Amino acid sequence: MPTILTHAVVPLAIGLGLSQSVISRRLLACGIAASMLPDLDVIAFRLNIAYADTFGHRGVSHSICFALLIGLIAMLFSRRLKSSPLIAFAFVAVATASHGMLDMFTNGGYGVAFWWPFSAERIFAPWQVIEVSPLSLRRVFSERGFNVLVSEVVWVWLPAIGSYFVMRFLHRHFSSKAASVDA
Repeated sequence: MPTILTHAVVPLAIGLGLSQSVISRRLLACGIAASMLPDLDVIAFRLNIAYADTFGHRGVSHSICFALLIGLIAMLFSRRLKSSPLIAFAFVAVATASHGMLDMFTNGGYGVAFWWPFSAERIFAPWQVIEVSPLSLRRVFSERGFNVLVSEVVWVWLPAIGSYFVMRFLHRHFSSKAASVDA
């Protein structure tokens, strides 16, 4: 898995890229939390649930079905998130799904049960370019942890920053076109 902070980069780039007029601060915070939520499944280790089990690490909580469920919950709270139901659903579902998608690009572990409940098969992306993060905090602050961070910067942070700038440009471009049509 990428480090927990790197999982937050995807909704942060999308939310800031679309601007506060589309993604409220509350919705952005919810999306960031949702992008980290799937890793609560590490509790399974303490409960003696095997890593490869459907309810183990990178199982159900990393699936698209789980992401859609979290998106539906966000939709129910859309007023509190200062958003429309559709935007709350879509943003939070994408933020949650991004977690499993990033994990599929790592070079370690058992893969991700992304298509659960339709398939319990653990899958990886065709390119496993992100160094898998150690699960122990002590090892995150080691040479190996530094190598993980470098791969995350290259494969997640830089593309996310690029996406942010593209979204800002498109948002401004289309906002100014809409304003000139209304005038």
